[in-house]
Amino acid sequence: MSEPIIFCENLTKTFSSSAEVLRILDNADFVLEKGKACTILGPSGSGKSTFLAILGSLERFDSGTVKIAGYDLGQAQEKMLHIFRREVIGFVFQFHFLLNDFTALENVAIPAYMAGVPRAESWDRAKKLLDLVGLNNRATHFPSQLSGGERQRVAIARALINQPSVVLADEPTGNLDPASASAVKELLKSLPEIARTTLVLVTHDPELAGIGDSSYLLKGGHFECIR
Repeated sequence: MSEPIIFCENLTKTFSSSAEVLRILDNADFVLEKGKACTILGPSGSGKSTFLAILGSLERFDSGTVKIAGYDLGQAQEKMLHIFRREVIGFVFQFHFLLNDFTALENVAIPAYMAGVPRAESWDRAKKLLDLVGLNNRATHFPSQLSGGERQRVAIARALINQPSVVLADEPTGNLDPASASAVKELLKSLPEIARTTLVLVTHDPELAGIGDSSYLLKGGHFECIR
């Protein structure tokens, strides 16, 4: 086994209320090699999205170890986590979160430009990524002029603009009709190879669940490898 790009050991995360303490992750272990794709399944409320948020440093964890691409998330200060989110992680959510007043090309390019990449290079990267996701002919269209599947493919291109080591996708086909979902599924399936990245995907879609190299069930605070 090669050096893992994601390493989680004894990971614990709880949410507390006046009535109870809910243990979402209970000394959980999770390891993924570089360049691989895995899917995570589990019942609603099992903590799948929380786990992705932890991997993306959007959510703090209570105890344990989380190391991704050389970053120790439990030890890193917020300034370092900001760099981590910008340079290491690409996010794809259930909703596309595109900016309505900007074209598809601009939506993809802006994160690179904001990260300090020169404008010309940012736009050149964005053009290549739109071509990669099959939308080079829609570059000047606004989100309102795109279908649901096209908007989600733009969102995937945006997630790749800063050449992330890891892409985290949370129910990326959840809001799509079957035809659009199928197109996005095929794109996600090829993502590790065409974008040279690692993919962690949370889904309830049984068809999407089989696209990766492995699948895990998150239940009772632990991961069980089911494929």
